[in-house]
Amino acid sequence: MSSPNRLAADSLPRHTLTRLALDWLAEDTPSLDPAGACVGSGEVEARLLCKTPHSVLAGSPFFTAVFSQLGCTVDWVHQDGDRTGADAVTLTAVVRGPARCLLLGERPALNCLARASGIATRCAQLRAVAKAAGWHGEVAGTRKTTPGFRLVEKYAMLVGGASTHRHDLSGMVMLKDNHVWASGSITEAVAVARSVCGFSSKIEVECCSAAEGREAAAAGADIVMLDNFHPQELHAAARTLKDEFPALLVEASGGVTPENLALYFSPHVDVVSLGCITQGCPVVDFSLKILTPGGGGAKLLAARQTCTQ
Repeated sequence: MSSPNRLAADSLPRHTLTRLALDWLAEDTPSLDPAGACVGSGEVEARLLCKTPHSVLAGSPFFTAVFSQLGCTVDWVHQDGDRTGADAVTLTAVVRGPARCLLLGERPALNCLARASGIATRCAQLRAVAKAAGWHGEVAGTRKTTPGFRLVEKYAMLVGGASTHRHDLSGMVMLKDNHVWASGSITEAVAVARSVCGFSSKIEVECCSAAEGREAAAAGADIVMLDNFHPQELHAAARTLKDEFPALLVEASGGVTPENLALYFSPHVDVVSLGCITQGCPVVDFSLKILTPGGGGAKLLAARQTCTQ
């Protein structure tokens, strides 16, 4: 069986990668590229350098897709899911193609890789906390993603070992406080949602008390999200719900951070979701440096080790 990271990459539709790459390129170069005229179309080689030690690589399919649209090739030294070591600079890939095309794709490709690798690194850190605590539930992301970058960020969660949660509004029904207030009650909201989504979608209800959780479960919800509970209150409410509804999934969310994550672990809690997986997540520092022939080998065209602007 393929590795989880290979399976994640294989789940990305080729036509979607192509569409995203074209959209990113069009956004970055909507008309002329005057700087490209300076470098011409001669074949060049560039090194992709990772400059954040102990990072998890993610986003290579998106990086490759950008350069494929420009007639460039990418040879990866490391694969998604690999962790860089303690070295200040790690050679990650080699990109070859016409100079002006390579520079056209540089920033969109690096943006994808930096963002995805940052998320994968954070997810791997959070999974390590769960493993150390002996908790076997799911650490999950949320729908708090960057517009236009959702697939990149959800993919990065998979590479980092976290659950993606729902991908979009169509993927699963989540009834939040506004849905309940507009419907009149949790019971009514669940009934209406079930009449539309049928048997093929799970229904989750955001609850702010054990009583609301009980109402949601009794109405037929598959998942109850206990939102903004203090950890001790969370564990008591989760146990009560599980005793009464053994098949119910219980999710904890709200106020969870990498620092306090372990406080939310419990045998009665199945999922802990964190918005900080995508919001405020540090990026991994990458740069792409063109090589120029010199002496007996090749030297970096630019010696500085800061990302191009």
